[in-house]
Amino acid sequence: MEQQSLFDDRQTSSPLASRMRPRNLEEMVGQQHLLGKGKILRHLIEQDQISSTIFWGPPGVGKTTLARIIAERTKSYFVDFSAVTSGIREIREVMKRAEDNRMMGERTILFVDEIHRFNKAQQDAFLPYVEKGSIILIGATTENPSFEINAALLSRCKVFVLQALTADDLEAMLKRALTDPRGFGHYQIQMGEDLIRMIANFANGDARTALNTLEMAVLNASTQGDQITVTRRQLEQCVSRRSLLYDKTGEEHYNLISALHKSMRNSDVQAAVYWLARMLEAGEEPLYIARRLIRFASEDIGMADSRALEITVAAYQACHFNGMPECNVNLTQAVVYLTLAPKSNALYMAYEKAKKDALEQLAEPVPLQIRNAPTALMKELHYGEGYQYAHDTEDKLTTMSCLPDSLEGKKYYVPTTQGSEARVRARMEQIEQWQRLHRKSEKKGQ
Repeated sequence: MEQQSLFDDRQTSSPLASRMRPRNLEEMVGQQHLLGKGKILRHLIEQDQISSTIFWGPPGVGKTTLARIIAERTKSYFVDFSAVTSGIREIREVMKRAEDNRMMGERTILFVDEIHRFNKAQQDAFLPYVEKGSIILIGATTENPSFEINAALLSRCKVFVLQALTADDLEAMLKRALTDPRGFGHYQIQMGEDLIRMIANFANGDARTALNTLEMAVLNASTQGDQITVTRRQLEQCVSRRSLLYDKTGEEHYNLISALHKSMRNSDVQAAVYWLARMLEAGEEPLYIARRLIRFASEDIGMADSRALEITVAAYQACHFNGMPECNVNLTQAVVYLTLAPKSNALYMAYEKAKKDALEQLAEPVPLQIRNAPTALMKELHYGEGYQYAHDTEDKLTTMSCLPDSLEGKKYYVPTTQGSEARVRARMEQIEQWQRLHRKSEKKGQ
């Protein structure tokens, strides 16, 4: 009964995320690279010197909140505009009002949420007014401005990149929501530090998600007298999927990516797909997984199937374009391909051996025959002397050595016989045999 009364008390008011929206820069969490003391964006806001700007960042990191804080501090007329619900007609109406304000000596700040949703014609409608100074445009976008915003408009705006909030940022925000009168400060809520941390990890850098999850957990919590207690089981029920609540920076994160890697390396398709699903359904960033697949393609497959790298790079691009959940099948395709591909770590081993020699012989000079000689002095010092241009030969091969003398004959890349690397091995053996024969002939001719 008491739980129901708490729900009734709050259901007619605004959501927790709205009530806890920061009112000033001091209440903002995260973005210290822009809003810390002495940082450029903070200075521009405090001095009321904001020019046309694009806020680029993932959802729930404070783009709209920053615009509202600017509205509070600015001496300008402020218009809140949504690219989702507005078209050319609405833009022209706002621009006319802004032009009238300019004639009266008043600036207009136009905030456009989700500006990437405007098409080229709609974005072009802003241009003359931005150029004349009729408006100061502040756009918010979750998409890369380089691709989604017209170059002419983008060149007239400063771009500030907002970062996903850290788990520590979100944890601090959640604790404040539990004690602030705007949040649940009027209630006696018992909630363990571990549960707060779980919500912070689940939210994946999104303040709105974190606050919505907290609100759901509190409204569905157990009550006894005035005490409201949130349990782990209730919290897991609120988010529906227990697997979502794992620390993406902790041990489980690394255990899962290790499981995925080793399943692919072991050519176990079923296990690889399962561990991929575990990570994605736990809220793992798909681009992180795609980056790890790109590394795997070269480290564990390499020249045994050189297409593996192309496919994983394509999967990364697909993740960027599609996002979750659509990109899950793109990643599945890449994982299955990598798992079934022939395996070779020859490229990895080659670099590690070369790195060891490079670090131990940092001062080893470049052989004279493969140095450039753009000046007369360099030619006098024998730079480029003895250089053989492979394209001038019938076989497109030469007997010239390109390694330092101290490393002559050293082998770093030793191809295996797996997949396409067998052809690479045969080609390397053919080149080496040609060089042995022709070097032998050269010695005889001397």
